Amino acid sequence: MSSTETCPLYIDGSWSVPSSHPTSPVHNPSRGSVIAGVPMCGAAEVDAAVASAKKAFPMWRDTPPNDRAQVFFRLKILLEEAFHDLCLGIATEHGKTLAEARGDLRRGIEVVEFACGIPTLLMGESLENIARGIDCHTDRHPLGVVAGICPFNFPALVPMWMWPVALACGNCFILKPSEKVPLTMQRVIGLLEKAGLPPGVMNIVHGGRECVDALLEHPDVAAISFVGSTPIAREIHRKGTLNGKRVQAAGGAKNFVILMPDADVDRTVEAVKDGAFGCAGERCMAGSTAVAVGEAGERLLPALADLVSSMKVGPTDRADSQPDMGAVISREHRDRVAHLIDAGEAAGAKVLTDGRKTRVDDAPDGFYLGPTLIDQVTPDNPLMDTEVFGPVLAVLRADTLEQAIAEANKQAFGNGAAIFTNSGKAAREFRRNVSAGMVGINVAVPAPLAYFPFTGWNDSFFGDLHIQGKEGVEFYTQRKTTTTRWFGFGDGEVWAK
Repeated sequence: MSSTETCPLYIDGSWSVPSSHPTSPVHNPSRGSVIAGVPMCGAAEVDAAVASAKKAFPMWRDTPPNDRAQVFFRLKILLEEAFHDLCLGIATEHGKTLAEARGDLRRGIEVVEFACGIPTLLMGESLENIARGIDCHTDRHPLGVVAGICPFNFPALVPMWMWPVALACGNCFILKPSEKVPLTMQRVIGLLEKAGLPPGVMNIVHGGRECVDALLEHPDVAAISFVGSTPIAREIHRKGTLNGKRVQAAGGAKNFVILMPDADVDRTVEAVKDGAFGCAGERCMAGSTAVAVGEAGERLLPALADLVSSMKVGPTDRADSQPDMGAVISREHRDRVAHLIDAGEAAGAKVLTDGRKTRVDDAPDGFYLGPTLIDQVTPDNPLMDTEVFGPVLAVLRADTLEQAIAEANKQAFGNGAAIFTNSGKAAREFRRNVSAGMVGINVAVPAPLAYFPFTGWNDSFFGDLHIQGKEGVEFYTQRKTTTTRWFGFGDGEVWAK
């Protein structure tokens, strides 16, 4: 796609570019250049997409689950065939390294694989003779028209957390990808169309707040899935439920990583580095805050600082030359993270590796901020109550594991937490007492695979049923319970004989 092209909408099986809306630029963060425009649409386009999905729903709902699953089997093959090109596209429009883009798409494909098993996942329950001559059974039914509103940080995975499961369950879907990274889903939905999905079952709209509000307020949208920052997740949940919708809204995070004195130095620092600076820290599972317990700081931090300072930062849009870390998503976001580092340093923290000084000579206009390691952060430091969402690892000190857990539990979020130790007792105490929905034991990023739910707690999630896994199937379906009793063999000659 050239810089003069605008991302099209996909409604009722047709691609079209609206001419009456302003566009927002889509950048290549590695270069700072504009690679496309995305139309900032509103209620009219949402109305058209919802009408398309509503029209297609009876046919898709009545399509046997086996036949729906076949679409996803074919999509899986097409995604594997296009894997390299899709990953390079992710790296170009987002700034991830190619390795990170592969992880992004691979985890999305795993959700498609999960959706291929939908006939088993949709099976109901039954019990004979709940009273004399009376049987009872349950069935799962799709909700109707459902929608997904996505952030920029995982152009493939986050949308694919949503629509493969929703569609496999028999719903029709409206996707609003992030206006910062719309190109990946455009390509993937093209493959879904090629896999044989009927017109109207999947639709794409683009835009900002006006588009989101239209989805939240539309009476024919039954459910909303959202991933983004906590303030917006809270508002999405409030407004969606106020309008009678089922809502799952995943918010932000402040994930703590506890470093115990007995942790394996080499394996721990490598894992902590990847957890903090992978995807330039722009993920809700980033291990952004480390707590060094006792002598752990002296044992681990020098090696961690050496490892972080050796990371290569640069452009990710060329397959033949890949750095350890790419750019952040925008110039504004880079400046925001740099200002947070300034504030943390001004409050007394010690910067061990300073990403603010990063310059990339062969891509001077890219949105670069290098990995930043900050020691001696105190609980009242501004870095402690803000989701930085960038390549920054803040390090606190604690005397005991109990104190470290208490610091982790003070913050409002509850997405993930991890501990590095060789002590089963310490690991068990941490697992039981830390207030987070996803826990890693010697695993820095404990994000679950597609068949487990993504179980954020506290201010990291608003709703009752989480994204992914069987909870995802539960979210996109409703149960019908039938109780049956028959009084006789019925009328007619056949029974008489």
